[in-house]
Amino acid sequence: MTEGPPLRSAAPPRQPGPVADAGGPELTPTRALGRAVLLVGLLLIGAVALGRVDLVVLAAPFALGTVFGLRRRPRRAPRLRLITRDELLAEGSEVGTTVSLGNADDVGHDLVIARTLVSSWLRVPDGDRPHATSVPRGGTVDIELTGTALRWGRHTFGPAAAQLVAADGLLVSRPVVTGAHGVKVYPLTEPFDAVEAMPRAAGLVGGHRSRRPGEGGELAGVRIFGPGDRLRRIDWRVSLRTERLHVAATLSDRDAEVVLALDVLAEAGRSGGIRGEASVLDTTVRAAAAIAEHYLQRGDRVSLLEYGGENRRLRPASGRRQYLTVLEWLLDVKAEATPFDPYERVFAFQPLSANALLVVFTPLIDERSGPMLARLARSGRFVVAVDTMPAGVEPPVRGAWTRVAYRLWKLERENVVGQLREHGVPVVPWAGAGSLDLVLRDVSRLAWRTAGGAAMSGPAVPR
Repeated sequence: MTEGPPLRSAAPPRQPGPVADAGGPELTPTRALGRAVLLVGLLLIGAVALGRVDLVVLAAPFALGTVFGLRRRPRRAPRLRLITRDELLAEGSEVGTTVSLGNADDVGHDLVIARTLVSSWLRVPDGDRPHATSVPRGGTVDIELTGTALRWGRHTFGPAAAQLVAADGLLVSRPVVTGAHGVKVYPLTEPFDAVEAMPRAAGLVGGHRSRRPGEGGELAGVRIFGPGDRLRRIDWRVSLRTERLHVAATLSDRDAEVVLALDVLAEAGRSGGIRGEASVLDTTVRAAAAIAEHYLQRGDRVSLLEYGGENRRLRPASGRRQYLTVLEWLLDVKAEATPFDPYERVFAFQPLSANALLVVFTPLIDERSGPMLARLARSGRFVVAVDTMPAGVEPPVRGAWTRVAYRLWKLERENVVGQLREHGVPVVPWAGAGSLDLVLRDVSRLAWRTAGGAAMSGPAVPR
């Protein structure tokens, strides 16, 4: 695992957390007040009925203690504030929040019980357990909660609630509740680096080594001097040896458009967070973030789209702002089944560039995923399928035929993979760095042969 994505201070400044100040508290008597009143009443009734003064003396301390306790009745509820330390986090990072309890009353709060709800993917020890403390008048007490962000997504701290116990335990207030505070946890990108050329580039400026001749820094060979060649490109050694002018031919540096399509029709596997097993969505999101980061750093344009129920789409762009937008877009990825075939809404109504490289992340679980890839390949697109099905995922044994059905499904899935490869769609399991190198090489060669081969005139002369 590498470090998380470089999240710099491009986000807006963090605002204060949710605050709850309910003004005057709504106090209700406790069982302790009921027992004190009942005991004093019984002693006084007994003293009147039996004519015994000692019962009055015995009831006096309880009555005086109750009256003195009620005199210390608070007039304001505790002020509760929820403050989150970091809003931009990566998987495995430390996350923390502060539950701040304030007392703006003239009397101290004997006991304040605070509790905060925490998302299950934010592992905070004792985060959802009640915390009891006393708050002096005019003072503030902070309860620090720290933990670890286990999984990407939008998680929450809160809501937080605080309840005041006052008058020596004779009165209790209704809970003061704050709103929830959102925490964004970005996926931890796995290392990815593709050194092979793109199949077809659209522009003349970029960081890719193209297979097309042009101005660039990659040497393609030596050819005979022709009209339009620059004098500074003349290779004098070869020219003197062959007695004819030759120039050094280079490959142009070109940019490309990469479209990342996420098949979210189905989910499989159990997500264990950053330290556990990965589900289909975990592999999809982390792989998409890694590939987008790689191509955006090279100056290419990257766009994303969902093949599922919502059919979301992110427009193509480049640069660091697009990278942050991609991370933000990936936080809302979720598996959502739909009874309709989303192909028309995803690809037909929103046409893609003819030169774009289409990387489809799919577990090949839904029966519509295979035909979708085949239709894209038949339309002339450069399609690469990344298999996001986790290894070793098996259904729970619920009957004698479960294993047999699972084996039949695996055989059918292998047949689909074989048919896709026959249609020219390579299916590659995601394995981090270099996962797509061989595939991109073959796709680039196929695109180059389709385009008509090299455009250089004359035979190449070895130096």
